[in-house]
Amino acid sequence: MKRTATRRQFIKGLSVATAALALPAAQYSRVLGANEKLRVGSIGTGGKGWSDLNGVAASPAVEVTALCDIDSSAAHLGRAATKYSSAKTYADWRKLLDNQAEVDGVIVSTPDFMHAPVSLAAMQLDKHVFCQKPLTHTVFEARQMQLAAKKHDLVTQMCNQIQSHTAYRTAVKIVHDGMIGKVKEVHSWQGGTPSWPCNIDRPPGSDPVPDTVAWDLWQGVAPRRPYKKGIYHPFNWRGWQAYGTGQLGDFGCHILDPVFKSLLLTSPLELTAEAPELKPETWTDKATVRYLFPQTQYTAGDTIAVTWYDGAGVRPSRENMSAIPANVDLPGAGSVLIGEKGSLIIPHVAMPKLFLNGSTEETKVEPVPSVDHYVQWADACRGEAETTSHFDYAGPLTETVLLGTVGIRFPGQTLKWDAQKMEIPNFTEAQPWLTKEYVKGWEPAWV
Repeated sequence: MKRTATRRQFIKGLSVATAALALPAAQYSRVLGANEKLRVGSIGTGGKGWSDLNGVAASPAVEVTALCDIDSSAAHLGRAATKYSSAKTYADWRKLLDNQAEVDGVIVSTPDFMHAPVSLAAMQLDKHVFCQKPLTHTVFEARQMQLAAKKHDLVTQMCNQIQSHTAYRTAVKIVHDGMIGKVKEVHSWQGGTPSWPCNIDRPPGSDPVPDTVAWDLWQGVAPRRPYKKGIYHPFNWRGWQAYGTGQLGDFGCHILDPVFKSLLLTSPLELTAEAPELKPETWTDKATVRYLFPQTQYTAGDTIAVTWYDGAGVRPSRENMSAIPANVDLPGAGSVLIGEKGSLIIPHVAMPKLFLNGSTEETKVEPVPSVDHYVQWADACRGEAETTSHFDYAGPLTETVLLGTVGIRFPGQTLKWDAQKMEIPNFTEAQPWLTKEYVKGWEPAWV
């Protein structure tokens, strides 16, 4: 794949990106008054977009004024337009933003590859943004999202909504309270079978495009290819490199979130991946990525290792987990934090389990109540709250996850990471994969 033009743009933007990191964190200066309605436009209203839209609209302070989806069928734009009948409807998100006076903020629930192009355009119009995870499709886009939110001083939130659930909030408090002591190592995993195509070649030929689907608009910034029924839209795009980010990208911003929150992690120092050789266009069905982070106030030693595993039935080895009783099963997905005083199991969407050294019994803790991740954003846009997965936090988390997808392309190769310069200094062959090319006429405007 040719990547030269985008590489030049990427290098040109590095000095700007590095300088902009010195800007202060967003102070939400563009918030509405407490008595004003937040006018929201939803871009991507089917699938996860439907629950995102309803989650934000649950706030009595929200008015849904615009809806956009490339699929006008009942399962997508159709039912959203029926429920929110006063909202204007669009197939093209650019036209929604052209009528920018209609909205104060947007929900971006498109496939991964369109998160940044849509969100950046909205932020450049001073619109608050609620964006699905992973925040972006590339590492460079993630940094751009972080910089744009700072530059325009906007209220942002990535939709890794489990962060606000009592389970993850309780896990973070356990670590911050020092119950397991300083953390020595972390293991995180997703042991489910991917429900999208893996390790396949692109099927030949094409199928008729449904009357309800604007296929060219769906492809957006991505290289053009024929429509194939059930292969890309509406769900299976997750397995294709041009559109999605595979198992790590799909789950990493959820499962690694309480690890980042509890340990106050930012950027890794290096990573090494193990995975089967990739097919030209799809992601693999299994991978292991070992990250090494600098120490924080919650970790032991000069560095902290965080290892990610995904694949059907995968679990980390119990070899170094003596603080967890042998009769305790690990969940199908989640994390284990191994500390100086004990260990913590954080299942994916279930209450954490705490085991202190020397005890075979789980130690009970007081749960931390949930908050509403969606309404939190709406309230913050009106000056009544602060978001917890704002792009200053979600950007580095997403960068880490997507660095893992770069590593998967080079199994066994340790990639050093210079976060300030956005460079992989020891292996220049990986550098172009921090970004990508965009179809002519669809190039995003960078910060």
